[in-house]
Amino acid sequence: MATVVLLGTLDTKGNEYEFLRGQLRAHGVEAMLVDVGSGGDPLVEPDVGAAEVAAAGGAELAALTDRGEAVETMARGAEAVVRRLYDEGRLQGILALGGSGGTSIATRAMRALPVGVPKLMVSTMASGDTRPYVGAVDIAMMYSVVDIAGINAISERILANAAAAIAAMAQVDVPAHAEARPLIGATMFGVTTPCVTRARERLEELGYEVLVFHATGTGGQSMEALARGGYLVGVLDATTTELADELVGGVLSAGPERLDAAGELGLPQVVSLGALDMVNFGPVDTVPERFRSRNLYEHNPTVTLMRTTPDECRELGRTIGRKLSAARGAVALFVPLRGVSMIAVEGGPFHDPAADEALREGLHETLSDTVEVHELDLDINDPAFAEAMADRLHELVRGPDKEREAT
Repeated sequence: MATVVLLGTLDTKGNEYEFLRGQLRAHGVEAMLVDVGSGGDPLVEPDVGAAEVAAAGGAELAALTDRGEAVETMARGAEAVVRRLYDEGRLQGILALGGSGGTSIATRAMRALPVGVPKLMVSTMASGDTRPYVGAVDIAMMYSVVDIAGINAISERILANAAAAIAAMAQVDVPAHAEARPLIGATMFGVTTPCVTRARERLEELGYEVLVFHATGTGGQSMEALARGGYLVGVLDATTTELADELVGGVLSAGPERLDAAGELGLPQVVSLGALDMVNFGPVDTVPERFRSRNLYEHNPTVTLMRTTPDECRELGRTIGRKLSAARGAVALFVPLRGVSMIAVEGGPFHDPAADEALREGLHETLSDTVEVHELDLDINDPAFAEAMADRLHELVRGPDKEREAT
């Protein structure tokens, strides 16, 4: 029988969790209650008590008198407990409900679980910006409509739906993949789509399955989360544009750790400079005032692109050079000399030879001899450029022994 972990503050929402447990059992699923409340006695008996969760977070429950400290400790402890239950085979799904504090605690625990494990969060926060809660993991957020304060005509239906959903997810038989092939992660943007499409096709010809991630901040994070989860055998990081948003202040940053995961793991990686000519904003009237005089391009009514300057490009080059030089595995950097995006080619609105040269200069300032560099007199979307990257990644994944055999 599948088990769904119900994680929540049972000192304030015990009645709602008791209702969820009854619903889950009616669907043929066992429920395990994990108490992350720190404000008083639970209203329903948990299977894993708050004191145990606090201890897993490194503190005694009675010592948690400050709310901020209590939330952080219980979140840390919930993460450890949930991961342990999964590793022991005692968790086939997880469901939680809460306001801002409960959502923060529960989703941190959910993010510790691998992609594919069913995760459902019923929250008052689900109709706004959910990125801080979901991160790069497959957490499903359900808006509670009303506050989570008792069982009423609305909450009863919402919670019943949530229980039915997680019960079904926890019990579903995932169909076996028709052909188990090694997985490659690749990054793509609209302005690098032809490149990544051809590279994907070439890698599929070579026997790989390619997972393509839209480089929108969460896309890069998701690819690196799968890499850390052990899913990928290599990375085709053709589109590193998220680093430009992180540096300049665009809306699609993946954080300062972007481009670190594959290197830290020693995964073979082929990297390029896709869309480093641009920083992303929303509609043109949302572009910060300090940037209004810059080279702006309205990609569509909801996306405005801003050309990176030579100084910004030089710093981006230095950053990429440092990150690739620190990698523990094989790295190949491919530099397209005729444009890093569809609109940076000659005649395009972001064509800027000085910025492109500054990008290359920055790279060579920090690149070590351990990184092989391929400078090709092509633009990034030329099929020959894409095929060269795909073929080199195939060689790196196979390793030196396979290369020698081939010769």
